[in-house]
Amino acid sequence: MSVSVARPHAVNSRSIVQILLSMFCFALVDALAKTVALHYPANVLTFFRMLFGLAPAIAMCMYGTPLRERIRTLNVRRQTVRALTLLVTLGLFFAGLPYVPLSEAVAILYSESLFVIVLAPLLLKETLRRRDAAAAAIGFIGVLLIVRPNGNQASWLGPLLLILSAITGALSIIQIKHFKPTEDSSVAVLYFTLIGTLVSGMSLLFLWRTPTLDALALMALIGILAGTGQILMTVAFRNASASALAPYNYTSIVWATLFGYLAWGETIGLVSVAGIALVVGSSIAVALRGKTVDAPPA
Repeated sequence: MSVSVARPHAVNSRSIVQILLSMFCFALVDALAKTVALHYPANVLTFFRMLFGLAPAIAMCMYGTPLRERIRTLNVRRQTVRALTLLVTLGLFFAGLPYVPLSEAVAILYSESLFVIVLAPLLLKETLRRRDAAAAAIGFIGVLLIVRPNGNQASWLGPLLLILSAITGALSIIQIKHFKPTEDSSVAVLYFTLIGTLVSGMSLLFLWRTPTLDALALMALIGILAGTGQILMTVAFRNASASALAPYNYTSIVWATLFGYLAWGETIGLVSVAGIALVVGSSIAVALRGKTVDAPPA
């Protein structure tokens, strides 16, 4: 889930621990989500992730300035557009999970920061710097190494859904540029969760499968873990800059690789490892040059 633009504080050990714990939570969310996504439609998983995510989102807003005052800082129209964009990102990610090894899915999603480089000059009229363009090109080569489609549906469907998820994720990052610094990130997370619950709930009228109690428990855990990870990440970014914490964001890929191996026996070849390294390396390079980097939607 995404966080607003970070503030320029120096990194500290507490922020590092918080971001590491946040990435662990998100990696657990992705692993549990893949378990559920193998048996249930993405919209069902998305709905329950948002529904059960309301509790931690509300808890995050219980401290500090009264909620009524903080709500006034939000640009409702822009926040609604971003909430819908993030919801699409989440749904596409869940839909693509069953087709791709977990670590590769997470790595593809992280390419959203590379799509920001390509889309920002078109949508924000920003100047495309050579070094950023070079980093994006290297990162996209990494994506191609990860995907390596061979022509059958099982090969391209999952990666296509995940790439579309990365593109919509990039659009959500770009929208941050239009927000005022006074807009409260905790309230924005709660607003996104509310909108996501309502919209994904309406989708159940068209596609529904009744979950078992075990599946419902997993989806409840997904929502709670995602909300907990969001709280940890929000607190971390309040006390350290995004560029300083960026390298730690990618520890979720390490956890995803471990969880994928333990749960499904997934292994990744050297070509995929090289692709992941190119995506991560180029994304970190972009982050260190001051671009906004968000966590994966979870």
